Parts: sequence; C-alpha cells; structure tokens
Amino acid sequence: MATSSSRLHAGIDLGSTGIKMLVIDDAGTEIAAAQVPTPWRVGEGGTTDIDAGDLVAAVRALIDRVDAELAHLTADPLTSLAVAGMGETGILIDADGAAAGPGFAWFDPRGWEQIAAFPAVVRDEFAGRTGLPLGAQVSVAKLAWLRDQGTDLAGLRWLDLPEFVVAALGGDVALELSLASRTGLIDQDSGAAWPAMLDALGVDADLLPPLRGGGLPWGVASDALGPRVAGAALTVAGHDHLVAAQANGTLDADGYHVSLGTAEVLLRVLDAPLGFAARQRLAEALINEVRHVVPGKHVLVAGVKTGLLLRRALHAAGISDRTGRDALDDAVMSLPYEGELPDGAIEVTGARNDDGVLRLTLHTEASPAEIFGAVLRHSNDEIAQLIAAMDREVAPATHSTLTGGWAGMASVRRARAEVLPNPSLSTREQDVAYGAADMARRLVSASVPT
Repeated sequence: MATSSSRLHAGIDLGSTGIKMLVIDDAGTEIAAAQVPTPWRVGEGGTTDIDAGDLVAAVRALIDRVDAELAHLTADPLTSLAVAGMGETGILIDADGAAAGPGFAWFDPRGWEQIAAFPAVVRDEFAGRTGLPLGAQVSVAKLAWLRDQGTDLAGLRWLDLPEFVVAALGGDVALELSLASRTGLIDQDSGAAWPAMLDALGVDADLLPPLRGGGLPWGVASDALGPRVAGAALTVAGHDHLVAAQANGTLDADGYHVSLGTAEVLLRVLDAPLGFAARQRLAEALINEVRHVVPGKHVLVAGVKTGLLLRRALHAAGISDRTGRDALDDAVMSLPYEGELPDGAIEVTGARNDDGVLRLTLHTEASPAEIFGAVLRHSNDEIAQLIAAMDREVAPATHSTLTGGWAGMASVRRARAEVLPNPSLSTREQDVAYGAADMARRLVSASVPT
C-alpha cells in the first residue's frame, strides 16, 4: 500500500487500441492501473484519425479512473509522470499550443499521392537519411496531405502524440528523439532536421520544437487534468516499443524484443548507426534504423501487421470476447503447427508491414482454428524474411523476449518458437506503461531501488 513516505509515479501508454495508465511506488510496486479506448474516428477506405480534444478528454477520463482507484489508498498526488506512445501519429499546434488539425493513425492510408510527388532526390535518399521506408505511414506523408488540403504549415509546430499529451498536461513543447525518428523529418546521422525534407514540405526548421532525449525533465503538470497529477514532474518516455523493451531489460545487443500488439514489432539494439547504405538496404525490406530512447543508441525496428490480421480473423469467425479467443486458442493447439489440411489449402496474405489487409483464399472447407493457424504461419514467413534481412547487416540474435497481448495465446507462442531464437515470455501485462512509470520514477530519484 502506498503511504506518505512512498511517492507515486505514473506511466501513460498511448496505444493503438487503448490508452493505459499505471502507477508505481518508489520500490517499483504496481499500485493502480486503468485503461480507456483510444478515441479514433474511422472513415471510408480505412482512414483513421483522432481529434485533439477527444484525446485530451480520454486522458482526463483515464486519470479520473486511476484517481478513483487510488482514493482508498492515499490522497497523495503523483510525484512524476511519463508518457510513451505510438510513433508516426502527431498533431500540429499553433503558437498558442492549440491543435491545428487531427492526428492520423500510423495505419491511415492518406499521403500516398503526396509522397509520390516529393522531389526525386528526397525519394531516393529518404531511407538512407531518415532510416525509414518511404510510405504513407511516416508523418511527413500526413503533413504533405494536410498542406495539400489547405493547411498553412507556416508558423505551426509538430508534436508526436506523447509530446502533445505532456504539453496538454502543462509540460514543455519539445520533441523526444526516438519519436521524432519516426516522422521522416530527422537525419539519423546528424540527429537534426533534414533540410531537403523541410524544403519538400515548404517549411523551415521552426516546424520542429527543440529535440530532447527521453526521460529528461519536461516541466511540471498544471492542475488542468485534475489535482492528482498537478505538480508532478513530467517527461516524455519515448516510442512505446522501445520503452517496453528498456523496462524489461531485454533489449541487449544479442536479442530481439518482440512486441505482439496491433502491430508486431521486432527490435534489435545498435551501439551506433549503421550508415546511409545499410539504411537503404534495410528499408527495401521495410526495416527501420532509428534512435533509441537510450542516449547514443540506435535500434533496428522490423514490423509485421500480425495483430491486425489476427483480430480480423477472430472477427470473421464471430469471436469478440476473451472466452471465445481462449476456446479458439485451444482448438488451434489441438492441431499440429502445420494444420491438418493439405499444403496450399488455405492461402493468406496481408501481414507485410505496408499491407495489413487480410486476404484468405480457401480451396477447401476450413475451420476457424485452421484459418487462424494459417494466418500465424503466414506471419511467420514474413518474420523469417525480416530476420534474414537484419542478419545480413548485424550478427544473428541468440534469444527473444515476447510481450504484448497476443503473446498470451499459446498458439501464437508456439508459432513464434518456429522462427525466433530461444523465445521467452515477459511476465508483465503492461510493459509500455510500466516502462514509462519507471522512467518517471528515475526522473525524480537520485538512487532507484533495483
């Protein structure tokens, strides 16, 4: 139980499906937690965005839920609070800090026409400079789309979602390096804005607030979102997958940290950037080489849209609750990994990171368990290709740690054991929120218990 002698530290995880908050004490013990849905607005053709006011309201509702859970334990306010979250999604703000447009989900398709119209030198050098494949997922695609829809970018500033929430809490207006690395605006070698990209957008470097490392001081919370957070020391923890891996202590040079959420992400840590040519080669396989939340470190980030496809497979089978998911998991585990149907009986596509559309071709009758198993094997095939591409640039990994909601399914763990080296399962349910809370704790602690 938290007492007046044990301070409270919170982490917020701005996730694709839900926004989570976790409170820990000075010893790292979990005290309270809550979750609310991410308030996306879904339109035609897969377009998905978020209104800034809706986001702030959701964070306020989340804080209120945690406050209610803490009420019977202590009235003490939070000492510190850190926010982590998805990359790519961000919000333009004006000089007064007000939102000048929506935030776009990383899987929103808008921006393809705009990136195709970038100057040839920008398209040719994009991956080598930014460490990212050029596609609609990167933030610059959405900035170009907004510009072409009539938004005057002059005088506006970009904040990634976690930085926007910290600013809404009363913190500084600044960019965190691992999140800024997801935008397409940063040259990975210099760590500063890429001038050619700014020119292509028709903006100057003022679009980017000052860059800052994750976990550094970001100001103090106001009372705008309630007394429980008022006065808390604030920080931006960074890109969600990296925060989770760092919290677990599982992202070492020899291993993969594998986060199985809506997107499935494989991480490898690097002591230094691999350089322009390697980034170009990796981008051809849709692999990123960007900055870590740990100062001076870089990471390889390889993704597949496994969770998106698995969720759609569940819905196609009429399953929308945990009980149904568990029953399907048991049914898949009753089959061999390869299934019992002839080779080629089920064809699956869609897991590649630039896709996400589940396409099934059934050449025979197939049960939901056979279909789910086929989706897992298809995602394994995509992961094997990513691993091969990374192994051409760095020494092969020797072990893996699985985290995220889908890792709770035995059938998913069995499938990944076919393709990942020596996999083990994280023991935490909320890795990102815990990682953020731990960074908040460290922000105000000269000496942190281990």
